[in-house]
Amino acid sequence: MTDPFAQLLGQPQAVELLTQAVKQNRVAPAYLFVGPDGIGRSLAARCFMELLFTNTPSAAIPIIRTKLQKDNHPDVLWVQPTYQHQGQRLTATEAAEKGLKRKAPPVIRLEQIREITEFLGRPPLEAPRHVVVVEGAETMAEAAANALLKTLEEPGQATLILIAPSSESILPTLVSRCQRIPFYRLDTAAMAEILTRTGHQEILQDPAILSIAAGSPGEAIASYQQLQAIPPQLLQAVTNAPKNYRQALELARDIDKALDTEAQLWLVDYLQQSYWQQWYQPDVIKQLEQARKSLLCYAQPRLVWECTFIQLCQGASRGTGY
Repeated sequence: MTDPFAQLLGQPQAVELLTQAVKQNRVAPAYLFVGPDGIGRSLAARCFMELLFTNTPSAAIPIIRTKLQKDNHPDVLWVQPTYQHQGQRLTATEAAEKGLKRKAPPVIRLEQIREITEFLGRPPLEAPRHVVVVEGAETMAEAAANALLKTLEEPGQATLILIAPSSESILPTLVSRCQRIPFYRLDTAAMAEILTRTGHQEILQDPAILSIAAGSPGEAIASYQQLQAIPPQLLQAVTNAPKNYRQALELARDIDKALDTEAQLWLVDYLQQSYWQQWYQPDVIKQLEQARKSLLCYAQPRLVWECTFIQLCQGASRGTGY
């Protein structure tokens, strides 16, 4: 039988823990997959589900595998953080497809936890157990987390997988009922292999993107896609940085006009890496960090960028900037 975890690179400890749990028939009622975004936690959940559902000799294995790949297995519920928009719940992907302006991050809502309870209230239809995956578990408000806690106390014929950046990001009572599976940032070789395998080898030529990613292939791909979404002329202008006050004001105007808040926050990260590699000036990094804080406090974006670029120009004239 094909190893479901063959496609998951750079996470040997997680693979060993999950594989042995199935081999020894000691699958826990709940797991907590912890680690940064983009390093394979969601992929590991899919691999684990496949291992759970295909662990016995069966002619139906190809059918099971196909259903899991197409996200239409009747005994799997995959829950993601959502936005509330006109009476609908939308995932981040769905919101982006509709072009919605997003000021606050998506969250796991109480009604989604109630849907989990309802889902687990019936017996499995095809598999020996239900599997519920909760991405972004750290986004649950206290009411949602307490509701999930009741489910974890009596999961029935089910295995729940919570995905979060750290154990500290969710309620301790939830952590205590889960087996923790750690995931780690990838080394350079694993990063290169994954980016090449997925057709993103051009990212390997961009030091700023790789620095932002910090060992996360998913973050590297997302950052590269964000980079491609910025108008080329604007990107060239901002990467070179304005040389005088007029250019500073014009560039601030163009950024405010072309990019939403989320894209501007990403641009701050990119410029910190890019400017540092060009000039190695700590003051520049501090000024950009202040810009990030101001944007997060919902300050007027154009004004934030005007102040930032004018400070950079002043630093350059004093010989302390770029």
